[in-house]
Amino acid sequence: MTTPTDRVFHALGDPTRRAILEHLTQGPVSVSKLAEPLRMTLAAVVQHLQILEDAGLVSTQKTGRVRTCALNPEGIGTAQTWLTARRTQWEIRLDRLADLLVE
Repeated sequence: MTTPTDRVFHALGDPTRRAILEHLTQGPVSVSKLAEPLRMTLAAVVQHLQILEDAGLVSTQKTGRVRTCALNPEGIGTAQTWLTARRTQWEIRLDRLADLLVE
């Protein structure tokens, strides 16, 4: 069973999904507009969006025949929390090492 953190990092591990997220930093956009600069089928883009949505990084809303995608900042918060915790641990370890080297 995967955790929310596992799903976020899995989603971020793909360059196409990172490109989609980067595009969405400019604001919500339709799936068809997201697909325009990508060299893949609309179906492939939808599959990437499903992974991003399952990870909580993107939300989608359907109005009529148009599906609009937007960033979900809470999903990025999951990755940020995990990274911050690891960074703090390594800073503590490196500070200890520096103290030992000074002695």
